[in-house]
Amino acid sequence: MADLLKFVQNEFVAKKDFPEFGAGDTITVFYEIKEGEKTRTQFFKGVVIQRRGSGNTETFTIRKMSGSVGVERIFPVNLPALQKIEINKKGAVRRARIFYFRQLTGKKAKIKDKRR
Repeated sequence: MADLLKFVQNEFVAKKDFPEFGAGDTITVFYEIKEGEKTRTQFFKGVVIQRRGSGNTETFTIRKMSGSVGVERIFPVNLPALQKIEINKKGAVRRARIFYFRQLTGKKAKIKDKRR
């Protein structure tokens, strides 16, 4: 049964080519929103807190500050509404999931840039 499920997912789910990114990177996600019969593109720019799952069920969480309130959004990688992902900065972090980032404020919340 599991093999059949994998086969169907690999054959019929369209793969999108997004750049490689991980926890600590600052990215901009462009996605489509339907309002009635109209569609428009909206973006969400923030720091990647985690990538979770594998294959077609993979998701990533982005956190941004909206005023003084932290906003997090979870995006599935295979979301049909996703149009593109841009990497703004590569961050140097030591962990795959940076949940400690939620408690940091001010200068402590800065993530160092990765050397190239």
